[in-house]
Amino acid sequence: MPTINDRRPKMRIGYGFDSHEFFSGVPLKIGGVMLPHDKGLGGHSDGDVLLHAITDALLGAIAGPDIGALFPPSDPNWKGADSVIFLGEALKRVRSAGYRVANMDASLILAAPRIGPHAEAIRGRVADLLQVDADCIGVKAKTPEGLGTSNTAIAHAVVLLESEPAQAKPLKKNLSNAKAAGRRTTRSKRGR
Repeated sequence: MPTINDRRPKMRIGYGFDSHEFFSGVPLKIGGVMLPHDKGLGGHSDGDVLLHAITDALLGAIAGPDIGALFPPSDPNWKGADSVIFLGEALKRVRSAGYRVANMDASLILAAPRIGPHAEAIRGRVADLLQVDADCIGVKAKTPEGLGTSNTAIAHAVVLLESEPAQAKPLKKNLSNAKAAGRRTTRSKRGR
């Protein structure tokens, strides 16, 4: 937690990137929201490309380990895991470092499905997860024209962190010292 004499930066910026390939028979989850589509994103966890990018952005902003180091795909504990768990751990580390999320902006790059009809739901869910107002969350979608990635979803995310207000140490009330000081003041006034 920060202290009054804290010399760390007041703000930090983190960037995250992720990509996953589409597969049939897999549910599609982006930004913690299930989307109707005939394919979903493969991955060791639930493949939520947006939450993975945000998680890496949060961790990067505090110079922490990346998502793969914390939740390795070789670990069977994370097979099919909800990416909300990863984001929650990153957020816990952000708070432990003395920061909170100010805002997040993301770009999704995918051929389908169209994100526009779901953008508000995604923004709302991400805002809830990051514990900020929805107007502090940006989600945009682009098609991958000319990139040759029509069977892939890509996410770029940037987060701005701000330092938590410094916590002043509570003053200890020592009643015997306060009483003694009061007696000294009373005596000194009488002696004048």
